Amino acid sequence: MSKENSPSLNESQQDSENQVEKSSILELTEAEKDAKCSQLAEELNINERKLQWKIDLCVVPPFCLLYFLSFLDRVNIGNAKVYSLVTDLGLTGDQYNVALTIFYVPYIFFELFANYLIKIVGPHVLLSICIVSFGAISIGMGFVNTYGQLLACRFLIGMTEAGTFPAIFYILSTYYTGKQAQKRFSIFFSSTCLAGGASGAIAYKIADLDGAHGLSSWRYIFIIEGAATVGLGFILFFIIPNFPEKSKFLNAAERQFLKFKLETFSGAKSGYEEKVPVKTFLKGLKDYLIWLPALTYFGFIIPSYGYAYFAPTIIQTMGYTGERANQLSVAPWCAAFVISVSLAVLSDHYRRRFPFVIFCLLLAIVGLAMILGSTNSSVRFGGCFLTASGLYSGMPLLVCWNSINFAGHARKSLGTSVQIGFGNIGGIISTFIFLSKDAPIFRPGLSVCIASCCFAILMAFTYLFAIVRLNKIKKTDNFINEFNQLSELEQLFEGDLNPKFKYLY
Repeated sequence: MSKENSPSLNESQQDSENQVEKSSILELTEAEKDAKCSQLAEELNINERKLQWKIDLCVVPPFCLLYFLSFLDRVNIGNAKVYSLVTDLGLTGDQYNVALTIFYVPYIFFELFANYLIKIVGPHVLLSICIVSFGAISIGMGFVNTYGQLLACRFLIGMTEAGTFPAIFYILSTYYTGKQAQKRFSIFFSSTCLAGGASGAIAYKIADLDGAHGLSSWRYIFIIEGAATVGLGFILFFIIPNFPEKSKFLNAAERQFLKFKLETFSGAKSGYEEKVPVKTFLKGLKDYLIWLPALTYFGFIIPSYGYAYFAPTIIQTMGYTGERANQLSVAPWCAAFVISVSLAVLSDHYRRRFPFVIFCLLLAIVGLAMILGSTNSSVRFGGCFLTASGLYSGMPLLVCWNSINFAGHARKSLGTSVQIGFGNIGGIISTFIFLSKDAPIFRPGLSVCIASCCFAILMAFTYLFAIVRLNKIKKTDNFINEFNQLSELEQLFEGDLNPKFKYLY
């Protein structure tokens, strides 16, 4: 913007603040909100469609690449296992499962801390440090020779990856309104499907390197993928976006418009400028709206990570070699990618999350039952398609549903980190339910996965009941009067508890 235009920008900013203030008092329809945003866009000489494309190109692809690398370095140990990792390191009993489990100890602990820290340090700094770090540690896993060294590397990867997943959902939710979010969330989350598929494809090709320079093929899985992660991590430092309020790819007018748009559609201010006290986070931990989505996600995580870690092993027990098992593990991930994006488009079109979450869980249950209840290789392999599609399509729907139902930086930061952090406790369970002694059917593990999906369905229904009930309570005079008695800062930190914020489902 030129200096000559700065007065009109200030005037528009004052007008927009007045409009936001008005929208916090009056309930507006979607059409009225769109009209207000279009009016401000015209005043600021902003083309909304071009701005949206600009945001999509600058925000979604870097995060897709980031999490692709993160998930790739997390689950590639499953591909290494079907080669000679276990025998080369002399792992016995449940030592392999312990190596999987130890990843989640620091991962769960540091997620909440990372979401608190990211607003202080800045997303592009914190996340790029995490990427380079876990990439370097992944390279180190290619040179481990003992069980203890393997445990140490897995622990450090868990610690450095902790800051990625909840932080990305937190940042994404600050760029998009509720009706825009699902397609972007699912496109981002589908990078897990691509990573799962790529991990199998890379492992299949790496088999040719077995013995090169005296290293087994499983070691090259970690070395090659870790090196790629480190290299791309330095590039991501320059392209990872910050929060909208500090984003460098937006000019002043675009930042102002985006802030107005998000606050108008949510009915609550972001509160980015305010430092969130620790006691506000502690108070939020008592809120059942924080925990119900976390419990639902917990139910998703057990079968999701169980599948991610053990799919190559399950396929191998169908009678295929390790190399062929890695190759075949790619196809279900590709199917999951297509289903995930398709359901996201439908979810945004109908502006509903709950029905699609339930559909995905039922799809996963059918797939798991096919793997469990049949000895036919074709039927069991078909079950892998349904399982991966249901689980990895449902998780982004759930996380998006949760993220857009929080307003303001304080509530978004806490809500996303608790959901992902607590939910990943399920990852600890998933690493111990598929034991070698249970092959080839893996009845206990698959039974736990089905039960976990049923638990997720129950929690999703409970969350639906809670937000429908709270939407009604918010309209009562008692609730409105109690909220109005709070100070301006307290109202800001309440975020989605503002009477004018409507929970989506």
